[in-house]
Amino acid sequence: EQALLGAGHINCVALQKVTDTKSATLATVQYLDKNRQEIENRLQLHSPYESDAELFERWQAIQALTAHLHDMNKHNGMLLNQHISYTNDAIAILKPRHGQSLYGPDGQSSGLVVGGRKINL
Repeated sequence: EQALLGAGHINCVALQKVTDTKSATLATVQYLDKNRQEIENRLQLHSPYESDAELFERWQAIQALTAHLHDMNKHNGMLLNQHISYTNDAIAILKPRHGQSLYGPDGQSSGLVVGGRKINL
């Protein structure tokens, strides 16, 4: 996702595939977390599992990975907002100002009055 958003031109199809995969992965993680919490309740365990060295170590690794993924997602959001800003700026430039336009809705040039003279473009 970051490589796609960091490129000068976004490949929308590839970005959509990555986004779909990311959403599916998140749904899986949420399902697994719910199961983890149910097992915790049944076994009367609680994160960060300080009483079990192996679980504690795994939990610490999960926490570190989660923090890293959070930072990456935040960065990707900034990249996406930057692309949205550039797109909005480009659209604003292309919109006619004060009713003057070089091209009409049909894509043909229109006459432009400059200094009292009509100029056809």
